[in-house]
Amino acid sequence: MNFSNSTLLITGGTGSFGNAVLRKFLDSSLSEIRIFSRDEKKQDDMRKKYQTNKLKFYMGDVRDLQSVTNAMRGVNFVFHAAALKQVPSCEFHPLEAVKTNVLGTENVLEAAINCGVDRVVCLSTDKAVYPINAMGISKAMMEKVMVAKSRCSDKTVICGTRYGNVMASRGSVIPLFIDQIRAGTPITITDPLMTRFMMTLDDAVDLVLHAFEHGNPGDIFVQKAPAATIETLAIALTELLGRSDHAIRVIGTRHGEKLYEALLSREERVASEDMGNYYRIPPDLRDLNYGKFIEEGEAKISHAEDYNSHNTTRLDVEGMKKLLNKLVFMKAISRGENASPEE
Repeated sequence: MNFSNSTLLITGGTGSFGNAVLRKFLDSSLSEIRIFSRDEKKQDDMRKKYQTNKLKFYMGDVRDLQSVTNAMRGVNFVFHAAALKQVPSCEFHPLEAVKTNVLGTENVLEAAINCGVDRVVCLSTDKAVYPINAMGISKAMMEKVMVAKSRCSDKTVICGTRYGNVMASRGSVIPLFIDQIRAGTPITITDPLMTRFMMTLDDAVDLVLHAFEHGNPGDIFVQKAPAATIETLAIALTELLGRSDHAIRVIGTRHGEKLYEALLSREERVASEDMGNYYRIPPDLRDLNYGKFIEEGEAKISHAEDYNSHNTTRLDVEGMKKLLNKLVFMKAISRGENASPEE
């Protein structure tokens, strides 16, 4: 994808993903990078941190179409990362998740189409597959909105990505475990056998770039990723910090959590294209032919298996330590610094 003299807008750009994009693109040929978010403190922190005229800040909320439209004028590309992502907060306030994740996405895509944006990539999560909590349900609906809007856009190519846990991002479990180790309190894990996909922030950015390069309207891209049990992750962290005898306490599965997450449903896996390191899930473009839902079926779906954190490549403790050592956050922790979660 040629970014020369183009303008990129990142919604929710003050978060972990936005900071990772900036690290990759500040020295690129992009003429302007716009950060759209509702948190003026984080915007000010980012302004002071990067101190470059290439970076422009727009205050607003994806729930407000006018504020999104104001930021969208003159934009070529959009990374739509704004979302409510915490399972507990969405569980207690499900309508807030709908307003941001579903209706907010509708606003972003409507503004992008009206302003003639070239390409939009919407960021989703493994929790959108077989969702059992409000956050996952709202992200699944976000994907449906994305696919529906992609059908009615002539100029703007709209596609999406879906990924699992982003390691050491804000609000993730790795900084929590490290704080517990440093404080001398037991590491609290839910179920030792619970598995999660493990991705770095750089992996997440690369996945979005792959979608930009290869995405057709309505496509969703998934990166093949390894997984690990929560127990393996906890043990790897204790060993990396030289506290291999640190106590681990099992507290049980919390409300809204699954034993494992899926990145592809079995129906999607049957329809997907294996691109080596990625899967491409094409949109379901069936017309309103009710026979396909009632009288007809597809035998190969009955024999398919989803792609989940139980059946993907499984990391052992050494493999987990090797992956953790790739993180800027962990390198700082290993030096004894008081590092913040990956930004």
